[in-house]
Amino acid sequence: MKSAEADLDRKFWAALAMFAILAVLVWLTMGDGSVPVFGRPVELKLIPLIVIGGMALRTVLARHAEKIRRGKDSL
Repeated sequence: MKSAEADLDRKFWAALAMFAILAVLVWLTMGDGSVPVFGRPVELKLIPLIVIGGMALRTVLARHAEKIRRGKDSL
């Protein structure tokens, strides 16, 4: 049981590291530009960063939910 928990923790941190690397790559490779969203200009590179941030948030919430399901109160 302990090894499964350690494996999940390792996968969690690996996923967060990949999200961070992906966000840095988006920031460095996407050019300047803007698109109108609800009549206001939004930088083009912010759109994928928001999507990546949402996936990272979902990953964090899923990890916390799994810890609660397993009976761990220390988050």
